[in-house]
Amino acid sequence: MSATLTELGPMLALILVGFLPNEVWRLLGLVLVHGLDERSQFIVWVRAVATAMLAGVLAQLVLASSGVLATIPVGVRIGALCVGFVAFLIARQSVFFGVLAGEAAVMLGTHVFTP
Repeated sequence: MSATLTELGPMLALILVGFLPNEVWRLLGLVLVHGLDERSQFIVWVRAVATAMLAGVLAQLVLASSGVLATIPVGVRIGALCVGFVAFLIARQSVFFGVLAGEAAVMLGTHVFTP
């Protein structure tokens, strides 16, 4: 029983410290924007800023990686980015399928191209 708890400890800490605090802000955002016109200039600007920030973080992860991600060849990371983008477009701009395909491509590429 204690072995199971020690294995679950990091996962529980991640949920309690990483996931739940972020969900509070997401729910608060949903409550605050209820009823806003999604075509308003302010919402269009917020969406553009969020997209630019996501693109910047993604570019940093792919091109200037650190830690274990840096051990994956750059070509594999760029290829996985392309696979994820194509999957995003094919799946009618579904972020879920884009991320899923990109992750699968990184894992496959790492397995094939890393000794």
